[in-house]
Amino acid sequence: MTKNIAVKVEHVSKYFKLPTESTQSLRTALVNRFKGIKGYKEQHVLRDINFEVEEGDFFGIVGRNGSGKSTLLKIISQIYVPEQGKATVNGKLVSFIELGVGFNPELTGKENVYLNGAMLGFTQKEIDDMYDDIVDFAELHEFMNQKLKNYSSGMQVRLAFSVAIKAQGDVLILDEVLAVGDEAFQRKCNDYFMERKKSGKTTILVTHDMSAVKKYCNKAVLIENGLVKAYGEPFDVAGQYQLDNTHTNTPTNTISEVESPSKNELETNHRIQNLRAALLQDKIYQPDDTIKFEINYDQLVDDDTYLAFTFFDLDTGQPLYNDNSMYLSTTGIGKKTFSYECCLDYFNSIKIRMVMVVKNRASEILAVTPLDESPIVTIDRKIDQTDLSLVDSADGILERRGTFKKI
Repeated sequence: MTKNIAVKVEHVSKYFKLPTESTQSLRTALVNRFKGIKGYKEQHVLRDINFEVEEGDFFGIVGRNGSGKSTLLKIISQIYVPEQGKATVNGKLVSFIELGVGFNPELTGKENVYLNGAMLGFTQKEIDDMYDDIVDFAELHEFMNQKLKNYSSGMQVRLAFSVAIKAQGDVLILDEVLAVGDEAFQRKCNDYFMERKKSGKTTILVTHDMSAVKKYCNKAVLIENGLVKAYGEPFDVAGQYQLDNTHTNTPTNTISEVESPSKNELETNHRIQNLRAALLQDKIYQPDDTIKFEINYDQLVDDDTYLAFTFFDLDTGQPLYNDNSMYLSTTGIGKKTFSYECCLDYFNSIKIRMVMVVKNRASEILAVTPLDESPIVTIDRKIDQTDLSLVDSADGILERRGTFKKI
């Protein structure tokens, strides 16, 4: 059975004019115009974007900062007009693109709910019907008759977010809202998203959180440099986004646990050169896949050496896994080559960087792999989206391996 289309984006392109020079003289401006000097350059933000969102979809839009995601949402929300193409929305649209837009600090919380609801296109009766649900979700019952300027920033965010998600629109657009409020409010938001996903209401979510894309969305699109790079299954789109970022992100404090020698020390000891570690297959791994590396280096003196490495979490820089080849004696001058393989089947989704070192039997570090050449592994467990218990537990870094029993 074919579903109806809720949002259709057809050949949408958008650019902004950025001034390159300014003049106070009308004469100079006219001369420049005749010479063909525009005085601005065109920054193309979106280029021929096409996709469809069907009724009932929980649709994810992902991409790095500056890729054009927010501009695309503003075109769908009819805030911006595209230079080419069009975006069509069937039904009433509710957008939550910027926190607090349309709220007046001199009005009370209650007055702001009615003001914002009117701006979203709802009648007073419709807002009356939604009001109690909005206040209940925001948990601001005793503050609704106070002026908004007396609210804390967290309270303002909760009220604005509650108005957006409780407004009974046909299509809900949310831009980077998964960090709204405190932990308890975020849990409530999570429950709401899960209910909305099951309810069959149409939602468009922009986020950098790939676990949210995989948890909530049934379709997704990846925008890169104003173009559609990937479109379809959320696991595939999120995986492509993670793989792209693997090669651009640099972890902080990655070698904090490794007491590495200085560059001068490495250059002057003349014992180890050209240490390299390579991932034999650059892909997104499933946890039960075997991960294989090749390591080689040149040993310039006859010394007994061994390899040691640490896997660091690419996001936090924390060490997660260590191993070494102390049981292998490596002596003699010349090129040394090793292989290493492992299976990290206890992870759900994670990106890790291998930092390899060569040590002698006195545990002195003789060489460290260059940070920009250290291999990065992306692990992303595929989850059965129909198993809600499994989906909920997959938010953790490690796979669940326990059981509940009634006693």
